[in-house]
Parts: sequence; structure tokens; C-alpha cells
Amino acid sequence: MSFAEQLARLQVFLDADDLHEEALDYIAAHGYLTALCICSEQVPEREWIDALFAEPPKYTDDTEREAIEATLIQLKAHIARQLASDEDMELPCELEIGDEPDESDLRGWCIGFMEGVFMREAVWFEDSEEEVSELLLPIMVGSGLFDEQPEFSDIANDRDLVEEMVAQIPEILTALYLICHAPEEKPALLKPRKH
Repeated sequence: MSFAEQLARLQVFLDADDLHEEALDYIAAHGYLTALCICSEQVPEREWIDALFAEPPKYTDDTEREAIEATLIQLKAHIARQLASDEDMELPCELEIGDEPDESDLRGWCIGFMEGVFMREAVWFEDSEEEVSELLLPIMVGSGLFDEQPEFSDIANDRDLVEEMVAQIPEILTALYLICHAPEEKPALLKPRKH
């Protein structure tokens, strides 16, 4: 089975109605995996897979479970390769929120991404808090999760500004990835650690 076929099967599985209501659908799962790839701390596979589904799905058998989990792990590796390349990340949805934000795929992607950030929130902000916060802003706005907060509601009410911000997401992902994985951030590998 080709990777494209595996992804198609994964998409059908994640978009099915019988998963837990808090489970991430395919687009949200893509956002979630993207955040996990950017985070400088590796989240153990079992932990992020279980969190993605909220509760264990009702697989037909172990073979299906292994296939779905293996495809999720492959998709995560695929996203990591895209982020590490020099090209902007391709999202599995249009880069627009549109007139019905809650219906938009991009909103789902952004929510998934923020779920990934929340898994290791402290790690995201420990080194370059201001820069990371600034870069995350368009994704936070896109997610709609913060619309109740005064500083976000003003932005959310400005359609043009929201569309302008979310259009920058692919470049933002590259910038976030570089901040979290920049070689100069990891001098400990080159120099003996001070005790």
C-alpha cells in the first residue's frame, strides 16, 4: 500500500463519526502532528497517540490498530521532513478561515496545532518566549480558541486581518521550527557540559 493510500485510509478512519467526540479528525491531527514535530522535546509515541484519540478507538482488530498507528507515525515523520526542508510547509487545507470560521478546515488545523502545543506548553516558551508567542499568534487567532480574550476578539472581528495572518502560517511554521531546532541553540552537543 502506498503512503498516499495509507493516508487516505487514515483520513477515513479519523473522520469517521464513531470516534470519541474529542478525538482529532484528519485535518486537526495534521496540525497536532506538525506542532509535535516543531516542539523541541520529543513527546513519546504512546502519549501523543492516546491524546489524539482522547479514548481508545474501537478497532476491528490489532492489525487495524497497528496499521492506523503506523500511518500516524509515518505522517509525523513526513511532516518533520517537510519542516526540515527549505520549502514552506504544505497544509492539507486552504489557507483561509472564510465567512463561517467554525466550519473551516483551517480552523480545525489550527485547533489541532494548539492541542499539540498544549501537550508541552512550558517547553515551547522556555527559550524564546516573546518570539514564539509572536509567531504563534496567527495560529492562535486561526484556532478561535482565544476569541473570548479582549486582545483576540478585536483581531477576530477584523476579517481582513485574520485572513492576512492565517496566510502566513506556512512561513511561520518554518520560523518556529528553526527557533526550536536551530543548531546554535544546542551548543551542549559540542562542548562538555558544566556541572
